Amino acid sequence: MSRTMKFALVLLAMGMAAVALIWALNVRGESPLTALADRPAAAPNAEQIRRGEYLARAGNCAACHTARGGTPYAGGKGIDTPFGTLFAGNLTPDPTTGLGGWSADEFWRALHNGRSKSGRLLYPAFPYASYTKISRGDADAIHAYLQSLPPVQQATPAHELRFPYNTQAALAVWRALYFSPGEYRSEPAQSVAWNRGAYLVQGLGHCNACHAARNSWGASESGLGGGLIPMQGWYAPSLADRAQAGVAHWELGEIVSLFKTGMARGASVSGPMSEVVRGSTQYLSDADLRAMAGYLKALPQRPLGHAKAAAAPPAERLGAEIYEQHCASCHGKQGQGEPGIYPALAGNRAVTMEPGVNVLRTILQGGFAPATAAHPRPFGMPPFAVALSDAEIAAVASHVRQQWGNRASPLTAFEVSRARGKRAD
Repeated sequence: MSRTMKFALVLLAMGMAAVALIWALNVRGESPLTALADRPAAAPNAEQIRRGEYLARAGNCAACHTARGGTPYAGGKGIDTPFGTLFAGNLTPDPTTGLGGWSADEFWRALHNGRSKSGRLLYPAFPYASYTKISRGDADAIHAYLQSLPPVQQATPAHELRFPYNTQAALAVWRALYFSPGEYRSEPAQSVAWNRGAYLVQGLGHCNACHAARNSWGASESGLGGGLIPMQGWYAPSLADRAQAGVAHWELGEIVSLFKTGMARGASVSGPMSEVVRGSTQYLSDADLRAMAGYLKALPQRPLGHAKAAAAPPAERLGAEIYEQHCASCHGKQGQGEPGIYPALAGNRAVTMEPGVNVLRTILQGGFAPATAAHPRPFGMPPFAVALSDAEIAAVASHVRQQWGNRASPLTAFEVSRARGKRAD
């Protein structure tokens, strides 16, 4: 046998071993549907359906699975990613375009293992890396609720992904590297409430999908340490850093209020988090909100390295003039705001944290708190994308970041221009 042939056989063996390893990693923790079918299925009842509706709210499923102006849960919404556009599926029980033909076992496998009814691998824009932690009982309840919805015949558009990201082979490699299935297991050293909060934050709430940095392959890091939300131009701040969105020093009631109403003493939500409060957390029970709050308070604090503030830019006077003209009447001459109406800017972490993309997004497109039962008509801030130039927005953003004892770095017109080019729904 020639040396070339031996080398080719070695490469072939290595390739076959790699394929076998990828296959094994993609089926780990997965039971065949025939084994799952041996589990006797109980007919859903009204209580299970109500529970499923509550859990679907906790997972904010409608946010992705409802197209703009469309029927809730009927899918069709495009989700932009760095690899192309994915379209959320139809979750109504239509037998041809929705989940009408899905059994509870197949639905469980989708949540737990990231596989469709046909066995094809699902893209992780559907956050099964978090949903794998959901219990079987909760998965069955969500399935029962979705099956109770009016069926809507609406086919899901084909995904628009670039090669090779549109192949099952590439997805299998990604899953082998970054996905490991497994239900949430309680920490015996922690309280029942802490474990409930961990289950909701890590699983149904899939908070890590936004509040974590992603690598170049789109995989999220662990730890809720903050990160830019791909394709949206918003920064989801670290939940483990007091200078960003950490709440270890907050009172429990303040955290609950933020989840319930979108507002708390000295803070309010905006951007993508506004949608989370509007569509999900405002509907959760006080017990679950306290559990989530307690878990977030107990997170180990890992302060990020913050850039030192540079000298104020030459446009400092321009920023002060724009603030006086457009901002002071609501936010106050000293940035003190109006409690319960307009947020304070002085000492506001959303204003001063690094990076400063969120304050730019807010000035450009306006700031709108979520409409909740407690605040059905919250006050909003108009957008200034048309009224102000890049240089003017950079000047006023730098002004509010550096006044009143703040130590944040100034922002530039280039950063404003880059923020203008980002989409935010």
